[in-house]
Amino acid sequence: QVQLVESGGGLVQAGGSLRLSCTASARTFRTWDMGWFRQAPGKGREFVAAISWSGGRIDYAGSVKGRFTISKDNAMVSLQMNSLAPEDTAVYYCAAGFVGSRPFSDQNYYNYWGQGTQVTVSS
Repeated sequence: QVQLVESGGGLVQAGGSLRLSCTASARTFRTWDMGWFRQAPGKGREFVAAISWSGGRIDYAGSVKGRFTISKDNAMVSLQMNSLAPEDTAVYYCAAGFVGSRPFSDQNYYNYWGQGTQVTVSS
């Protein structure tokens, strides 16, 4: 069983930055592709960013490209979020799965999910 634990959410003003972290066992990060998704109030869960197990493949949603950066090491996957805007307000979830060469944005390829961390951006 893989357990993912997110942290780093909070309240920030527009234009500010936050760094989210997701921890799990070292084995998880060595062998699984890792993704970040978010769900805003009244909306479905959407893809934000993902990184392959090797770190060699990274993808971002168009809405966050150039502002968010995903990274990983043996113990943690992080999401650095800069130039935050009110539309980034959501619960952010960490996910793990064997995505391989398939689209990172497809939630069906992720087997495990964290409990989520709230990010609120005030205008």
